[in-house]
This record gives sequence, C-alpha cells and structure tokens, in this order.
Amino acid sequence: MSSFWIITFIIGALIVASLAFYAGTLLRQLKQQNKNVAANNAKWQEQRKKKNIKLADSINLIAKAMKEKQCEYSEGCLRVWVLMSQYRFDSDENIEQQYPAILKMYDVVKEMPTHDARKKYSKKEIFKMDSARWKAEKDLEDEIQKDLDKIVLEFKADPNAKTISV
Repeated sequence: MSSFWIITFIIGALIVASLAFYAGTLLRQLKQQNKNVAANNAKWQEQRKKKNIKLADSINLIAKAMKEKQCEYSEGCLRVWVLMSQYRFDSDENIEQQYPAILKMYDVVKEMPTHDARKKYSKKEIFKMDSARWKAEKDLEDEIQKDLDKIVLEFKADPNAKTISV
C-alpha cells in the first residue's frame, strides 16, 4: 500500500471520528435540553395548578357571597368573570355558554366607571348608570342564581385557604 492511501485513510478516519464525537456531543446536549424542558413543563404545570386552586377558591367565595346577597350581582359578576377568564380549564370549555347570565351582567357593567372615575361624571349621569345596573341586576337575578349554583359546584373552595368561608 502506498503512503498516499495510508495518509488518506488516516485523514478519513480522523474526519469520521471527529464527526462521530460532534454527533455524540449534540446528542448529549439534546438529551439535556429534553430533561430541562420536561422539568420546566412540570414546574409550569404545578404553578398552573396552584394558580387554578387560588382562582377557584376566589371564584367560589365571591359566588357564595352573591348567593347570600352579601355582594351585589354587578360587582360579583365583574370580579367572577375576570377570574374565570384567567382560570385554565383542562378542556376547551366555553364559559360564555356555560354562564350566560354572568356574562350578560358583566357586559352591562364592564364599561361603567368605578371609584375615582365616577367622580368625573355628573350626578345625573351616575344615577343613569346606576339605574341601568340596578335594572340589569333585577332582570337577571334568577338566571344569575342558576349560574352561581353551577359555579359553586364547579369551582371548589380550597380547604387549605386562609379565607373566611361564606
């Protein structure tokens, strides 16, 4: 065998060995990356679960307060709807169809000013807005109560929560 073929064979073997080493390095990095993704996914799932527990507890508490007339429907529906929109359901649930009265009440009050923003309006305008809110509360009361019954069943109170139970 000539020295040319020996050198070519050695160079080829070095190229194959270096490519094999590089491929092994990439496979190790990929394996580590997959472990990191799985760990991060598990952390994210745990955080999501904890947030859902807190949200469900708050939703349950507000719903019970509304049922007991300790919270006005307009304020409760506004708060409950915002919390439910942040809740991560396991399946694709359509809360608009599941709780239509809560949505209707939310739609009535979502654009109404609160707290300091109300001070920018005249007493006549505030009374007009309040009248619309009171009318909606009265008109939707029975439907809201039905939605509240469903909410209390679906969104369970956290037994470990340090809140006052209603």
